[in-house]
Amino acid sequence: MSPGITPPYTRDVRGLRLAVRVTPRGGREAVAGVVHDAEGRPALAVRLAAPPVEGAANAALVRFLAAVLDLRRADVTILSGSTGRQKMLHLAGDADALAGKLDALLRAAG
Repeated sequence: MSPGITPPYTRDVRGLRLAVRVTPRGGREAVAGVVHDAEGRPALAVRLAAPPVEGAANAALVRFLAAVLDLRRADVTILSGSTGRQKMLHLAGDADALAGKLDALLRAAG
């Protein structure tokens, strides 16, 4: 992340907590940068091709993030927001390594 920019994640003893804003039926699966909610809290913007029907978008989100962060699907857990666009996830693993991978994704997203 660039200096002065608040990342959409926080470290904990088991990995990272990651705030995500999902756009289902977004045409393709991609990280679209960081967005801020009305209170100014950052979230990772993720576009998904899957529709928001019967958990399809949640499953696609877990699958996508596990693939791009080189994690097992079991290491990506939706903590809250399973029925909305705003979600809080937990990523299990080495917090510093995960933060580095997320920062690289955000730099690539522009």
